Amino acid sequence: MTDIDGLLAAYDEQMRGVPPTPPDGVTYEQDGPVLRIVGQFRGFVSAPPDVGLRGAELDRLIARQRDRFAARGEAVEWKTRGHDRPADLTARLRAAGFVPEEPETVLVGRAGQLVGAPVLPPGVALRRVTADVDLHRIAAMESAVWGQDWSWLAEDLSGRIAAAPEEIAVLVAEAGGEVVCAAWLVFREGTEFASLWGGSTLPAWRGRGIYRALVAARAELAVARGVRYLQVDASADSAPILRRLGFHAVTTTTPYVWSPPGA
Repeated sequence: MTDIDGLLAAYDEQMRGVPPTPPDGVTYEQDGPVLRIVGQFRGFVSAPPDVGLRGAELDRLIARQRDRFAARGEAVEWKTRGHDRPADLTARLRAAGFVPEEPETVLVGRAGQLVGAPVLPPGVALRRVTADVDLHRIAAMESAVWGQDWSWLAEDLSGRIAAAPEEIAVLVAEAGGEVVCAAWLVFREGTEFASLWGGSTLPAWRGRGIYRALVAARAELAVARGVRYLQVDASADSAPILRRLGFHAVTTTTPYVWSPPGA
């Protein structure tokens, strides 16, 4: 087994089961081999590497997930990985009305090798935050970066912090009282993993090492908790930076999303 094979095996075994403690109002529903997450900004389906169903049985499983959220008038995401089985899973998702979003690279790094003193440009400081006012500032920054309404993010982060503050650490990089970048670390209790999320940076502040500094700061928090691996679903912009820092690509991931008509 190669090093990459070992990392992928650990990821599949430890990171594709039940997620962390759900926030208030979010519920988990097991449906055969998959887990539905209901009550978030949009629904989510978590599946093992092989759902174990084929043909018409798989079609019925997919349709049940779609119809569950259709009845709620909500969108739902089924996140696939490049090595998932059966091989026609994505074709069957498309046939059921799911549409692929931009693919990402699943990267895994050893937390202890990623720790280092964060190097920030002059005038920029890192701070861990929990207050609602700061979470709304993060959501406003994300909305500006992506040109979309990310106001839901403040409630999402607040709910996670309220439900299990030990399972999430939210960091901001600030300059002159402005949030210029934000990122969070999500611990997966009972595993050797924690996940890195966020990392969006305002355009005027890119290329100055802020993203790398937030990776280092979160790696330090992870190591302090005994975490062995850090995992990221990385965009095409972030993946090269993370590879240079020592992360390894283990597979790809593509969200397949069904949305209610007219949404």
